[in-house]
Formats: sequence, C-alpha cells, structure tokens
Amino acid sequence: MIGTHTHGRTLSWNNFRFISGFGIYAILQNTGFYMIASVLMPQRLKDIGISNPNALLGTISAAGAIISLFVNVFVGSMSDRTRSRFGKRTPWYLSGALLAAISFYLIGSPRTGIGVLLAYCFANIGQNMMTAPIVATLSDRVPHSNRGTVSAAYGGGITVGQAVGTFLGSLFIFQTGVGFFSAALMYIFAGLFAFILLPKEPRSDIKYEKEKLESVWKVIIKAFTPPFHAPDFWRAFICRTSLIVAYQMISAYQLYIIEDHLGQSRGNAGTIISIMSVITMIVSFAASITSGPFSDKIGRRKPVVISACALYALGIAMPWLIPSATGMFLFAGIAGLGYGIFMSVDQALNVDVLPNKDNAGKDLGFLNVASCAGQAIGSGITSSLVTFTSSYTPVFPVAIVITAIAAFSIVGIKGVK
Repeated sequence: MIGTHTHGRTLSWNNFRFISGFGIYAILQNTGFYMIASVLMPQRLKDIGISNPNALLGTISAAGAIISLFVNVFVGSMSDRTRSRFGKRTPWYLSGALLAAISFYLIGSPRTGIGVLLAYCFANIGQNMMTAPIVATLSDRVPHSNRGTVSAAYGGGITVGQAVGTFLGSLFIFQTGVGFFSAALMYIFAGLFAFILLPKEPRSDIKYEKEKLESVWKVIIKAFTPPFHAPDFWRAFICRTSLIVAYQMISAYQLYIIEDHLGQSRGNAGTIISIMSVITMIVSFAASITSGPFSDKIGRRKPVVISACALYALGIAMPWLIPSATGMFLFAGIAGLGYGIFMSVDQALNVDVLPNKDNAGKDLGFLNVASCAGQAIGSGITSSLVTFTSSYTPVFPVAIVITAIAAFSIVGIKGVK
C-alpha cells in the first residue's frame, strides 16, 4: 500500500510538472513570437519605409517557415537518437533559446527589409531548436490517459501566449525597441522554465531499443524520410496545415486589416488589437481548461476538432459580414474559442496517429512542419489576394473554405475516435 501511495503521488507530481512545464513554456514562447510576428515586425516594416510591407511580410514569413521546416525535422530526429532530450541535448536546447532571443531582438535594429528577413530566419532556427525536443516528450513521457490534459496545457498555453503577445505588442507599437527586447526575454525564460519543470523520466510502459550511433548522413536521410503508408498521420497533417493556413491568413495581417481594410489609425489599431487580445485570451483559457480534459474523459478527439473548425469558420465570417471593429471583436471571440479548442487537443491527436513511437521526435517534426507550411502558405495566400485584388475582402471566404478542408480531413481518420 505504501508503494502504491508513493507511486500515485509521484504520478500526480509528474502530471503537475508536465502541465505547468508545457503550459508555461508555450505561453512565454508564443508571447514573444506573436509580439513580433503579429505587431512589432509588421510595424517595423512600415517604420523603415518599406513601400509594399504587405508583400515583404509574406516573403519573410515564407522564408522563416521554410527554414523552420528543415530545422524542426532534423532536431526532432536527432533527439530520437538518445531519448535524453533534456540531458545530452541540453546544449542544443539552450543554444536555441539564446539564438532565438538574440535574433528576435535584432529584428528591431535593421533599417532594410533584407536585414529584417535575415534576423527573422535566424530567430526561427533558434525557436525550432527549442520546440522540437519539447513536443516529442508528449509521446515518450506522458501516459496516454493524461495526454489530452497535458496537450490542453500546451495548446492552451499557445493560444493564451498568442493573445498576450499580441496585446503586449500593441502596447509597444510606439516603442518597438522596448517591445523587441521584452520579446527576447520571453524566449530566455521559456527555455529556463521548461528545463526546470519538465520531468526527465521516460514513460514506464514503453521500452526503447538501444540507440546506435550513425553517421551524420544517415541521420539526415532518416530525418527527412516521411512516414509512408500512414494515412491517418497524413490526414492529421492536412487538418493541422489547413487550419493554421486559415489562422495565419488573418492573424499575421490583423494590423494591416485594421489599418488598411477598416481605415483605422495606428493608435486606434493598437487599441483594437489590445481588446481583441484580451477577448481571445479569455476564451482560449476557457477552452484549454475544458476541452483537453473533456476529450480524455469521453475518449474522443475527432468531435472536438470538428467543433473547433466550425467555430473558427464562423468567427472568420464576422469581419467579412461586419467590416468594423465589432466584426474583429466577434472574430477574436468566436474564432479564438474554436482555435483554442483545436490547440488544446492538437498535440494529443498528433501523438495518437504516430505510426511508430520509436520515431516520435522525427515524425512529430513532420507534423510540426504543418505549422511552418501553414504559416508560409497562409501569408502567401493573403499577400497574393491583396496584391491582385487590392482588397482584404476575398481573404475571409477563402480562409473559411480552407477551414472546411481541415474539418473534412479529420473526419477521414480511422484509427482515432
């Protein structure tokens, strides 16, 4: 009895560490990223006199996403070699945090578009060196029965961090230098808190084969070999990519949408964004504390994801049908709730469809490519639509159609309820 009690207490303490570690990391990392990506970097492009900031923002986002694609998959595969993602991989992880912090801060220094582009690319290398090993721990350290709850902490942290980051970015819209420095600090603290809080022990119910040392070329080839003959994996990939494309089409351009589409001034845009951020933060927090545990309780992921897609599509329609600040507030509330629900079970779904748990880091790296690809494609679609039509109006119905693709792809998954 004593042993059982001790074991139960250890599990409870580890679960607390998983929830707090993933949650705090996600909040801090996404706060820093969205301070820059959603507000400070778009504003910086305007401040340095870029003639077409909309097109350059799309190019910068695409370049960062392509780099993230390769770094995420490669680092995820490297972390699979030892299963010691926070031991022998500590130099990778801490150097990634430092590189991301320095590079994101330097985005505020260049006075040319190419300077901003280069700093953003290096920043994406750093943040993917951080995130790839952390995401893989969901597979080899979190028990299946608690995976939805821990995924909710991570996904909820992402959505809350996005809201907080956008809010803080709007506060620094007239003091971008201070904003870039604050965002850099977020990356340092994200790395430290994750390293301190997350348990180091692997799950007791799975065993890994002894890792064999391989040449660098074999590691690279293995890293970029996708898991073929895994249809559920690729349906989840399509779902995640599509929803992030739709999300990026709006969120990455919300400053320009408010200023150029709604005709608001720089000061009013900052106020609207700050209010949207508070709304999104509230609904995202509500989603994170309910959706993940609810998914674990009913033992289902698909209905939760489909509901999230429906809410997100409805939210996107609001600024299209009501082109005003009110429409943007409704978007923040409805779409924010849908996106928060999706993110709360996203990582749990990704782990559930893995074809081989031994390659969790590598395969989750491919699923994380969905985020990178989604950011690049979403920015590219919005930039192209605005360039060809000189209007943001077509962006909203196109984003709704892409959200519907996400929902249909999740329906086809066979191995997950």
